[in-house]
Amino acid sequence: MSGDVVNLRQFRKQKAHSDKEKQAEQNRIAFGRTKAEKSLTRALNEKAEKTLDQGRLKRPGDAPDGEKG
Repeated sequence: MSGDVVNLRQFRKQKAHSDKEKQAEQNRIAFGRTKAEKSLTRALNEKAEKTLDQGRLKRPGDAPDGEKG
């Protein structure tokens, strides 16, 4: 039963560091954008949603827009 000796304290610190780095990368993507980039993304999403809704088929039993039922 021979194996490598691992220092758990260092392993935990290394894991915590890598977790923080992943979170930092996600934050840079989410919050590190200019106002123009955010508005462009919002406009593209709205356009894609409208295009998708235009292709949706209306069935006779469906509720009108804005109503649930």
